[in-house]
Amino acid sequence: MIAATVLMVLAVLLIGRMLFSSGDTSSVAATSSPAASSLPVAPPARVVHVRPGAQQKAAHVARSLDPTLRYDWLKASEDTEYRGKGRNIFRAEAEIPKIIQPPVTSQKAPDSPAPPPPPPPINIKFFGFANKPGESKKIFLSQGEDVFIAAEGDIVDRRYKVLRITPMSVEIEDVLNNNRQSIPLTQG
Repeated sequence: MIAATVLMVLAVLLIGRMLFSSGDTSSVAATSSPAASSLPVAPPARVVHVRPGAQQKAAHVARSLDPTLRYDWLKASEDTEYRGKGRNIFRAEAEIPKIIQPPVTSQKAPDSPAPPPPPPPINIKFFGFANKPGESKKIFLSQGEDVFIAAEGDIVDRRYKVLRITPMSVEIEDVLNNNRQSIPLTQG
């Protein structure tokens, strides 16, 4: 127990000496002359043993680790103007240039009118039917979230007329565009 106490006191003294002696420069300042204290103090030279072939590399490494500011390098970097090549330096991947194809000239007569665009597809799904004895067949149609129940001859969504109902499909006409389409029974 006594030995542990002595070692602990010794450790505290060594740590305290280390902490307070590293920042204490009063003894160095007291021994130097007043003229020498106004000049910057150079750090002690470091001895580096280098192989004869690697002297240039070691000199470059020593210069790159120098923490002093080089104002001439800073001035040269301030005067440099960035001249890009149109690439965004803040994006990781380069933009793929778009290939511009020359316009194709056709041999058609300029006074012929353009053909009419094809009619839009009918976006109704046929998903089932109901068949009660004595009544006409009724089908279930959906468009988006809307569900419609219709029989042959009915108009759905003020646009589509049910022409014919078969067990596997339904024939519907778009009355606005005069377009007929057969829609198969869909599962689910």
